[in-house]
Amino acid sequence: MGCYKYIFGLLFFLYTVQGDILDNYVRTDGAWLLGQKSTFYRTLTKEACCEKCETETAFTCRAFLFTVKEQQCITLADNTKTAVVFRKAGAILFEKRMYLLECRIGNGVDYRGTESKTQNGVTCQKWAENSPHKLNYTPFLYPNASLEENYCRNPDHDDRGPWCYTTNPEIRHDYCNIPECEEECMHCSGENYRGKISTTESGLTCQSWASQEPHSHGYIPSKFPEKNLISNYCRNPDGEPRPWCFTSILTKRWEFCNIPRCTTPPPAITGRQCLKGNGEDYRGTVGVTESGKVCQSWASQVPHGHARTPENYPCRGLDKNYCRNPDGETKPWCYTTDLSTRWEYCNIARCDDETTVIAPPPVPPVVPQQQPQQVDDCYHDNGSGYRGTTAVTTSGKRCQAWISMRPHRHTKTPSAYPDADLRRNYCRNPDGDKAPWCYTTDPQTRWQYCDLQKCAEQEPSQTLTSNIDCRIGSGRDYRGHVATTGSSRTCQEWQSQFPHEHTSFTPDTHPRSGLEKNYCRNPDGDTNGPWCYTTDPNKGWEYCDIPQCPLSDDGCGKAKYEPLLCFGRIVGGCVSNAHSWPWQISLRIRFSDRHFCGGTLIHPQWVLTATHCLDRSSNPNFYKVSLGLHTEEGLEPSTQHRNVQKIVKEPKRADIALLKLSSPVKITSEVIPICLPSANVMVAGGTECYVTGWGDTKGTGGEGILKETGFPVIENKVCNRPEFLNNRVSNNELCAGNIDGGTDSCQGDSGGPLVCEEQGRYVLHGVTSWGLGCAQPMKPGVYVRVSRFIPWIQRTINEN
Repeated sequence: MGCYKYIFGLLFFLYTVQGDILDNYVRTDGAWLLGQKSTFYRTLTKEACCEKCETETAFTCRAFLFTVKEQQCITLADNTKTAVVFRKAGAILFEKRMYLLECRIGNGVDYRGTESKTQNGVTCQKWAENSPHKLNYTPFLYPNASLEENYCRNPDHDDRGPWCYTTNPEIRHDYCNIPECEEECMHCSGENYRGKISTTESGLTCQSWASQEPHSHGYIPSKFPEKNLISNYCRNPDGEPRPWCFTSILTKRWEFCNIPRCTTPPPAITGRQCLKGNGEDYRGTVGVTESGKVCQSWASQVPHGHARTPENYPCRGLDKNYCRNPDGETKPWCYTTDLSTRWEYCNIARCDDETTVIAPPPVPPVVPQQQPQQVDDCYHDNGSGYRGTTAVTTSGKRCQAWISMRPHRHTKTPSAYPDADLRRNYCRNPDGDKAPWCYTTDPQTRWQYCDLQKCAEQEPSQTLTSNIDCRIGSGRDYRGHVATTGSSRTCQEWQSQFPHEHTSFTPDTHPRSGLEKNYCRNPDGDTNGPWCYTTDPNKGWEYCDIPQCPLSDDGCGKAKYEPLLCFGRIVGGCVSNAHSWPWQISLRIRFSDRHFCGGTLIHPQWVLTATHCLDRSSNPNFYKVSLGLHTEEGLEPSTQHRNVQKIVKEPKRADIALLKLSSPVKITSEVIPICLPSANVMVAGGTECYVTGWGDTKGTGGEGILKETGFPVIENKVCNRPEFLNNRVSNNELCAGNIDGGTDSCQGDSGGPLVCEEQGRYVLHGVTSWGLGCAQPMKPGVYVRVSRFIPWIQRTINEN
């Protein structure tokens, strides 16, 4: 039956053969629990471990741990709600979703959440205690009812749902306010719908969220773990009035699904009169914006037509013209009665009990001293003394700030480790691990080691040459002949099943991973490098000591000078650190030497820019390209100039063009090409990316100096809404910007780069193309999607 069954006579979840058998578990990489009750097994796959959890008889299994290389399986009675979470490399924690949910199915017999107050706010009495009330239902009498602590439960199948005995001597028991899980129906706008309907309202089959065919999109399941984007089930990840999906036919990109409304009342929301978090539960009566404009009534379509109506968002408190946050914005807002201002945020006083994290002050926009930042930032010993500013893991994930508890709660705080220099989100080693690490901003990956190399020892005999075994990055492509581990154990042959039996990594299962003889390899992309099973019966596997290959001087996408990374406010942005975006070029009129457009160096002799930048003349001699400059004048000694030898415009009239330079540029610390993305790869909505240029700053300062700004990518489906760009954005384009405006590319930035960081390097995902005004609210910038044109770019360079 796989990982689905009846347990203790209760149907915890209705599983179907559609979708992954682990869909009903929440996965967290790098997490380890020490539960009070656990059982150890040896299984070859995580699915087999899941089966052990489902058939566990010693206790109710709420989670399991699995390690691929050790093939160790541990079933647990605890989960992250009841046990402490630790870091452990290579471990994967799977928790049953039902024990993490704070909602009920039907009458809530299966409810296993942690609500411990009644509907009237009275604290529940513990099930194992006899004061103030003697209990008829106890853990001893009802061992399968999960009568833990003082959590609300329904051991007697009461039709009204979970309840508890109370700590009020005058009230023996009361019901709890547990909302209904949205499995078969939906409340409100279906934001929490987790059912398995997978057809649209017109009967079209939904496209799988993990697929990019027939419709490419930015709702990548791994990037939105909290949205439950599994299989092809209808969901509402972006604040629509109800669940929807991309369809399986090319002529219809997406459509709403017909999800029935629940007959029970929606969950009660305790409205606040002050601001806490992003204010989604604010129910006060402020009806003016932060600039003093009067709010438009939510029920009105004048002066601004919109879809945020009380009918579409029935649970968002859209009363009168009061400020609200119906769609997950950063704080409450409203449409205004001013025809020239569509909407604005509101100034709502914060609640007194709100704990705020004070962000470090922004770096002032000044031109820094020209001190190069070493690309090969490194650490000595185990990195306990590392004090650099790297904040990216080996797999390219951003580090979580040490003072933050989101998305991962932890105990490694600056106050707990005052000598560890836990500043911002910089990589550190506060607990004496083998290398610097950090918690990640990916909810599914608790922590990882950082993208740092160990500093080379100054020994003449250690000089690296091209003949010495070395690896690039994690060493997934390593094909050297080292066959011993870091502790000098001999490696077991990959095709052998002795002394360690394994089926996950063999020459048959991974034919392209080079699993020859007993050589160290990295078939699973382990971020710590190549490894092998050992011939020691007492040691299953170990890492191999394979040094990093030296970086090539002309490696793409990695600047020699550290970028400022101004994310939030070249209009309203920041003056860049000099030469921190070394692929940025200035496209100029040759004879007047005047800058008018941007571009990106993608090859020593090729530049990518926008086609509309070349409307002035079709003659290549009209243009010149300047590189290695920080100021628009380009008087720095590092500046290089090249004439344009050839112009190649995209043949189907897309706003993207290639310029062949008169001769290759010299790759220096100030001139480095950008990396190109894989063909047709999609950038997830919300991804942080950066734009640079010398364009119009609209009086925000920094004129004549390269400016930068960062903002999130906006999924095309959202960007094409009527209140945004109203279906003007094609599949060959992408949107990026702040919804409230204030930051944008502008005139003079056209043709320049939109870059996103991936695994420690910057990748060119967009060419600045067009927009409706500059930095206007609800009008993000539009960029040509470079990944769509990779075959044309490669073919053009090869043929010319």
